[in-house]
Amino acid sequence: MATYDVLIIGSGAGGLGAALALPAHLSVAVVSKGLLAQGATNWAQGGIASVLGADDSFDLHVEDTLVAGAGLCHADAVRFVVERAPAVIDRLAAYGIELTEDPAALPNGVHYHLTREGGHSRRRIVHAADATGRAVQLCLQEELARRQNIAALENTLAIDLIIDRHAPGGPRCVGAWLLDRATGRVVPALARSVVLATGGASKVYLHATNPEGATGDGIAMAWRAGCRVANMEFVQFHPTCLYMPGDKPFLITEAMRGEGGQLKLPGTDTRFMVGQHPLAELAPRDIVARAIHHEMTTRGLTHVDLDISHQPAAFIEEHFPTIAAHCRAVGIDITRQPIPVVPAAHYTCGGIVTDLAARSDLAGLYAVGECAFSGLHGANRMASNSLLECLVFADAAAADIVQRFDPAFVPLVPAFDAPPVGNAAPPLEEIVAGWADAIRALMWREAGIVRSVEGMQAAQLELAPIAQAARVATLASRPRADLIEAGNLAAIAEMILRSALLRRESRGGHYVVDFPALDVSAPPADTVISRAA
Repeated sequence: MATYDVLIIGSGAGGLGAALALPAHLSVAVVSKGLLAQGATNWAQGGIASVLGADDSFDLHVEDTLVAGAGLCHADAVRFVVERAPAVIDRLAAYGIELTEDPAALPNGVHYHLTREGGHSRRRIVHAADATGRAVQLCLQEELARRQNIAALENTLAIDLIIDRHAPGGPRCVGAWLLDRATGRVVPALARSVVLATGGASKVYLHATNPEGATGDGIAMAWRAGCRVANMEFVQFHPTCLYMPGDKPFLITEAMRGEGGQLKLPGTDTRFMVGQHPLAELAPRDIVARAIHHEMTTRGLTHVDLDISHQPAAFIEEHFPTIAAHCRAVGIDITRQPIPVVPAAHYTCGGIVTDLAARSDLAGLYAVGECAFSGLHGANRMASNSLLECLVFADAAAADIVQRFDPAFVPLVPAFDAPPVGNAAPPLEEIVAGWADAIRALMWREAGIVRSVEGMQAAQLELAPIAQAARVATLASRPRADLIEAGNLAAIAEMILRSALLRRESRGGHYVVDFPALDVSAPPADTVISRAA
């Protein structure tokens, strides 16, 4: 058993950002269920939105975000994040990040190249070519290696939170039960404060752009601990994932459309987004994803084309080297050929309810990044606001932890608490994989880009025995990562379906054929649920 001042679960921009924002006199542990770099941050291609251009302003960035969020963004959260964006860029620069520069771009001495993505009215996306997430992850890890107060616990899976329900002042999170994946041992890690930075839950769908670890672990743990979650029905489907049957999904960044990429019907020059939205290919992601889905379903297509070959080859290679190299490896020359693309689950817009200090409902527990519901994204996340959100709320959580730090408080495992696992042999891996596969197929079919009330109600009935079997097996069996993740996927699926059935309208990332329009009978409201209610 180990005790820390702060336990951070998750090793992407949110987790590492929070660890690095904490002062050196605090002991910190960062838990990663794989290697540090295996989370979603490392996969992010686009960039970080920040007002830097002479023709831009905080008000414009706020307005663009509010519009993209389809009436559900919290204006205070949006302004809180937007106004802190330049400081985030400065902080990364201090850590040594290498961002793409353009000395001629700006007259005010800021030499970053700014690109544009869907929903943005100005060029404000700072980036490192088409691999910004990798650059962010690398610079944060390099800075982490210089900090003596931070321990990295890799290949370690958080199973559940440790809650002292009789703490003075009410229930408090005092740590987490961890599974060492190498040894199979379950140990408690105690802490004065716990930060969840576990990313999203897109792997609850059959087709997703996210790494395998995006199974909603943090959201599920907070849910089991009694925290509220909000807006879980709003799942953002990225419009352009490389269509290559049999291969792992590969994201084609929205920045490609920002630099002139055009969506076309396969084998033609027909741009189907023209006339559907004033911004055409740069419309918000939910609109573009549904348009592609419509063309595919009505025309019987397996994919549509994303074509940037009209741009100079040198321009394409300079701006999109990672994508160009990957496509070449599978036989596509993007300087001369269109890229076959399909939508895929990409981002969880809802999550654990938090305030502007990243505090959850449970004392001592914070949530940062994609696992959190901060109020920033509303019904549809605007491109390149996510890495920004991670780093802004990482700072906010760290500041609140320091302000509330009580050296006299000693976290202990409550006498009534025990590891949430049993001693029976776990089910065969094939059985557990079957549960996960069934959940993903079910959610893709009935709770994907286009939904129906009848389909989602049927999905609830089909999901119930799978979720119950996973819960029983998890509690009765010796711990194993695939079993724990299958249980978390089941919990996430239940949250999404429950939330989606409560929303009797179509808005942002939630489109239901029974209620295809906005509900204008009342002001827009979040869908807030808890396990108990």
